[in-house]
Amino acid sequence: MSPQIHYIHPDQLCIGLYIQLELGWLEHDFTFSNFKIKDEGQVRALQALGLQRLRYDPARSDCEPLPLETSEVPAPAPPQEDPETRARQARTEKLRELRQRVAEVDRRFLQASQQVKNLNQILRSRPEEAIQHAGAIVGGLVETLLGEPGVVLHSITGKGAEDSYYHALNVTVLALLLGRQLGLDSEACHSLGLGALLHDIGKMEVPSKVLLKPEPLTRAEQQFLQLHTEFGLRMGQRLMLDDEVLRIIHEHHEHCDGSGYPRGLREAGIGRLSKLVAITNQFDNLCNPLDPRNALSPHEALALMFKQQRSRFDEVALKAFIRAMGVYPPGSLVQLDDERYALVLGMNPGQPLRPTLIVHAPDVPKQEALILDLEQESHLSIARSLRPAQLPLEVLEYLNPRQQLTYYVEPRPGRS
Repeated sequence: MSPQIHYIHPDQLCIGLYIQLELGWLEHDFTFSNFKIKDEGQVRALQALGLQRLRYDPARSDCEPLPLETSEVPAPAPPQEDPETRARQARTEKLRELRQRVAEVDRRFLQASQQVKNLNQILRSRPEEAIQHAGAIVGGLVETLLGEPGVVLHSITGKGAEDSYYHALNVTVLALLLGRQLGLDSEACHSLGLGALLHDIGKMEVPSKVLLKPEPLTRAEQQFLQLHTEFGLRMGQRLMLDDEVLRIIHEHHEHCDGSGYPRGLREAGIGRLSKLVAITNQFDNLCNPLDPRNALSPHEALALMFKQQRSRFDEVALKAFIRAMGVYPPGSLVQLDDERYALVLGMNPGQPLRPTLIVHAPDVPKQEALILDLEQESHLSIARSLRPAQLPLEVLEYLNPRQQLTYYVEPRPGRS
């Protein structure tokens, strides 16, 4: 039996009522469509909407609606909606829900990146506290990735964190996604995540004039930069990190073909978790180089790693990473089969060909750009992946692909 729906006249509004607006998110200025009235300003704003009636939930309200001052006000008849109106309202609601999801992922990412920044700031002065912070960050990500079957990988649309912090977070998120793809258990994923988050701690000993130098490094500078793996190992030993985490910090630049550093190890000599971080670290470095002009799209980075650098990486892990990232990784520019351009926003590993997209629509303001979940739009599909230079300038400015890609995960229970 369906629950009873309750309506009141706008004159009956008062503080404490739980209101459920039957409007699209673009049709009102409130943060949410469902909320409890907290002050007279909200009462006036609701009355200013000019609605004949408002839906409310008695069970979640703190009080009864005000009585009508006159019995002459007739109960408004339910509005008659044609199928086209209902379809438009359903689409508006779907768009609102998608936007709320995207905004929440952005918020969670910024919160996590701030936590990474904080732990870096106290790593020298309060190392034990910093490691506890790192463990909490990784624990939350592991719980999200292993606890929910429908986790979706998102590229972040909001303002990214500072370079060093979002690189560490990117490598961690992507490494854990890869670990889950390979079926690692919670304990292994925690070591993997902690090693990924701390993989570059040795760079604290490298001068910024070397780390941030835009021109090619001299041979001496390159050799000094490579010492960050040794510096990181010593720092990790002082922090009494476990062996798996120490190996990641020390070995994340080792290559299976022996061409890496610091020891030129080959495949059998490299730790299993180190091999995973080597893949996600290289992917993020290709997508987010020091000079943004040299950045590759996610699609190009995966292609380069698979076609030209395959011998450097564990073959099983590299193929698993490509499966986890999808055919069109978040951040990719694509064209749909109806010829519209779009930016890939979120990717569900279970549906690699049907991601969530921001779609270019000249008649829709940029700040209200249409977001589509192709899993719900069976009549649409992606025709091809594109480079930024292949898009018209006005489309590129509208979609605004970030020069620096950042990733985070969104738990979505029940999706397969």
